Amino acid sequence: MDMSGFDYDLFVIGGGSGGVRAGRVAAEGGAKVALAEEFRMGGTCVIRGCVPKKLMVFASQYGPASDAARAYGWQGNARGEFDWAGTFRPALHAELERLEGIYTKNLGNSGADIFHARAKLTDAHTVELSTGETFTAKHILIATGGRPFVPDLPGADLGITSNEIFDLDEFPARILIIGGGYIAMEFACIFNGLGSQATLWYRGAQILRGFDDEVRGLLAEQIRENGVDLHVGLEIERMERRDGAIWVKGTDGREAMFDQVLFATGRVPNTDGLGLEDLGVELSQNGAVVVDDYSQSAVPSIYAVGDVTDRIALTPVAIREGMAFVETVFKGNPTKPDHENVASAVFTQPEYGTVGLSEEDARAREKIDVYSAVFRPMQKSFIDAHERVLFKLVVSQKTQKVLGCHIVGEGAGEMIQLAAVAIKMGATKADFDRTVAVHPTMSEEIVLMKSPTRSD
Repeated sequence: MDMSGFDYDLFVIGGGSGGVRAGRVAAEGGAKVALAEEFRMGGTCVIRGCVPKKLMVFASQYGPASDAARAYGWQGNARGEFDWAGTFRPALHAELERLEGIYTKNLGNSGADIFHARAKLTDAHTVELSTGETFTAKHILIATGGRPFVPDLPGADLGITSNEIFDLDEFPARILIIGGGYIAMEFACIFNGLGSQATLWYRGAQILRGFDDEVRGLLAEQIRENGVDLHVGLEIERMERRDGAIWVKGTDGREAMFDQVLFATGRVPNTDGLGLEDLGVELSQNGAVVVDDYSQSAVPSIYAVGDVTDRIALTPVAIREGMAFVETVFKGNPTKPDHENVASAVFTQPEYGTVGLSEEDARAREKIDVYSAVFRPMQKSFIDAHERVLFKLVVSQKTQKVLGCHIVGEGAGEMIQLAAVAIKMGATKADFDRTVAVHPTMSEEIVLMKSPTRSD
């Protein structure tokens, strides 16, 4: 025990990106740190989220690319059969093990102690592990992330979530995805691209609730044209195992058979069993740890970062929150994580990149000008492909600052990162206008839109 009377200066619960970054940086700064992770180091993003999903996105693009290659004149490029069990899945798991090893090594090299065990709090400074060990800490950081939500309906146990999707023994020829958020839409596009008959049911009126409406409509249209059987206003009523497959009945009376059913119906903060409420830590209605601007809970010694706080559920945000926590608690430099103008990407096909406000949110705040261009890019129009791209700027009439940028098209995730720098700096529409276009590119459209499409 150190001079402060605690076993550790910091005990982190959760080995995802936010928790590992906070623990490592605090330890490198001289703090005595421990971290407990009950599953695998790296958390949702590395082990069963962003990283394996993006690798599946890459894999799903090669089949359609072979079709485009033939249209461009390449002979003998017939689309082959995707080898899930023999090639892709083993390579995927090997990559995830490599990344997990890096996370563990980097944290260990910082001097932190790592416990592969489940942890819970017994008081404001005490952590009890599933191994039976108990440790005290001056500060405790909750970084346990979130978990998939599965609706309560007959036969729901026959379905899987994004936690299990990367471990399937067999590749499904027919898959039903339930949900309309970015996870549901991404997996619908992935499995469609890999050769499955991909069907998506969503209870809402339009996919991607909370995103820009113009983008939502365009993406729904494009995804349907690409082959996904997308239905809105439709939910599962019940499921049964029949003839080696899953029989599903919808709320509109329809019946269908699938090899797999994937629930992508949202995520909830992972706070069950941590003992937080008993200590006076305030939790929101969905179980999120309620924190202040400095990530501190209602109990002064307990902090939380990442998806468990249900602020912005993105890995880079969790990392920034972890860094701000270390600055505040261990470096004497009170720092609020910046949640303004955070860019994000939805890896559908086509991709969607966004930063700032949607047209609807901006209009609710002030009068705006909207600049929007939808067109077929050169690469697609040459082979008479249907895919269209969108470039959109939402601009304040009063300040002429760009309040939001939305891009749909190949590489949108890459492009939005660069646009986010300009918008974070407070770029105006005039700044975009006086930037010389790069030609011929589809992205040049973002600096060529001179007249508003609509104004409010």
